[in-house]
Amino acid sequence: MRKKLISALMVAAMAMSMIACSPVSTDDETATAEPETTKEDASGESASTSTEAGVIYGIYKAGDQTWFIDEGDAAKEAVEANGDSFTYVDAKMSPEEYLKAIDNAIANNAKGIVTCIPDQTMSQAVVDKCKEAGIPIVAADDALQDDAGEKIAPWVGINAYVIGQANGEWLAAYAKDNDLETNEECGLLIMTMDTVSSCVPRAEGEYDEFTAICKDFDTSRIFKADYDGTTEKGNTAAAAIFTAHPEIKTWLVTGANEEGTIGAVRALESAGLDKDACVVGLGAYMAKDEWNNKGADGTCMKAAAYFSSQSVGAGSVDVLYKIIAGEEVEMETAVDAIVVTPETYKEVMGAAAE
Repeated sequence: MRKKLISALMVAAMAMSMIACSPVSTDDETATAEPETTKEDASGESASTSTEAGVIYGIYKAGDQTWFIDEGDAAKEAVEANGDSFTYVDAKMSPEEYLKAIDNAIANNAKGIVTCIPDQTMSQAVVDKCKEAGIPIVAADDALQDDAGEKIAPWVGINAYVIGQANGEWLAAYAKDNDLETNEECGLLIMTMDTVSSCVPRAEGEYDEFTAICKDFDTSRIFKADYDGTTEKGNTAAAAIFTAHPEIKTWLVTGANEEGTIGAVRALESAGLDKDACVVGLGAYMAKDEWNNKGADGTCMKAAAYFSSQSVGAGSVDVLYKIIAGEEVEMETAVDAIVVTPETYKEVMGAAAE
């Protein structure tokens, strides 16, 4: 009997020892886990799963473009600084892919969404989906708007008309300095994206400021070419104008985004018209590559309005977190720009010029 009692006591002691030595999971250990960023296609296939409870989605209409990659990187940094994870989605300019990405964000209980929509006519449906799911959404670059063009979600982007004016002013000064205002062989091409609300004021500002300063420039020599925001379509649209107007020997060009103006640069080069041409970009994130790789004299890209994709990316996340915290936010947050040239871009852009 005594031996049985001793054995029972030994078994109990060993069990207590095992319990005392076993690791115990705590909330503090979970809270200190490193946030993880995932990337996925709009189909929802992720490379990894976030270890954080809070996931912010960045869903961009053309996620393979430099602007959106840089914007997404800035958004990611801001999100991770808040202890959440960030999922970057490239909607590939496809409304179908975009809606899949929105549905995936909702299904994955996203803490919030920052987005640039590929087709603004879908805005109401997207906002309604997010509202029903209780997920805040902030528009970046292109507004989420109703049929009347009124914003239906907070927006962060560039001060479009003012930036257009800056480009128009710079081109007008160039035309005057080079005696092109009354030159009948000089034409102005404005690259447009008339179906994108954030791009329309850019072209309007360019036209209004140029014509206000160059009053003697014949407006019949001002042309417009509409495209979809890609370099390829910008090239095609510009080339069609250049081919249709062989009487124009000296071209001044500006546009709605950097990709379009770079497309025009390539079209001018192909047509042998680049030597006397002057192109002003909008963003400078591709213009700086022209200057870094070719130098000031190796390209007809002579200037570009620089505004920071990082400011838009981080700014959209900042507005989103304010909404999450229950704060009132402005419906519009605009970023200004400065025109840079091969002589000034490194100083103005800093690390972004590399």
